[in-house]
Amino acid sequence: MPGGRLTQQERQQIALGLADGLAYAEIARRLDRPTSTVTREVMRNGGPTGYRSDLAHRATGHRARRKQAVPRDPRAPVTAHGRDAEAVRAYEEVFTTVLIQSGTPRMMARVMACLCLTDSGSLTAAELAQHLQVSPASVSKAIAFLDGQGLVRRERDERRRERYVVDDDIWYRSMMASARATLHIVETARQGVGVLGSGTPAGDRLEGIARFLEFVSESTARAAEQARAILSTRSEGATAADATAPEATTSGTDASEAST
Repeated sequence: MPGGRLTQQERQQIALGLADGLAYAEIARRLDRPTSTVTREVMRNGGPTGYRSDLAHRATGHRARRKQAVPRDPRAPVTAHGRDAEAVRAYEEVFTTVLIQSGTPRMMARVMACLCLTDSGSLTAAELAQHLQVSPASVSKAIAFLDGQGLVRRERDERRRERYVVDDDIWYRSMMASARATLHIVETARQGVGVLGSGTPAGDRLEGIARFLEFVSESTARAAEQARAILSTRSEGATAADATAPEATTSGTDASEAST
């Protein structure tokens, strides 16, 4: 299997494959490359409908020069705990690509991935901008979006700098924010029923939308609450077990010695 960066010829083959409607896996098979390589290549260069091999090739060269010119933020998780720096960077791209495919805008996905993969779970705007090699304005816009989705929270550190934090509750808050947003659509649809008339085709359609999304919203909120409660209980139980285990071992040893 060939290694290293994609060649310009390979990028042309990717573009032809996309034009023919081939799946990423099939394109990757023809190139003898991992599917993840093709997926990352396409998603960070315009997506399946906007991919152009010439622009992608130039963009890759530009990114490579930029990485050589400016070192990444030392707070990023590329060297901590003896990690393989290249493996971490590659995984960051994979994680970012998955977030993009799930509907998260590109810059927001990059910021979210960066925060999630940092051991501290928090970074300042300047640290994010340095690591991602983007402008502070781009970071600010991304944070505003993620904050609105409940995926980050803001706090001040000892130097009064604003830090952006991801913690164990981010997905709970995100699910609850999604449930509230869905419920707002429900309320708006029901208003439309009153305007268009109950029993009319359009009114009935809106009522069907409202019922479906109301069920989804309530189920999402209920599942998020249950998951939070169950997982929190398990985590606390594991912590308590870890705390008492040494004492239990010591007691057992003492009893054995006393018996002897």
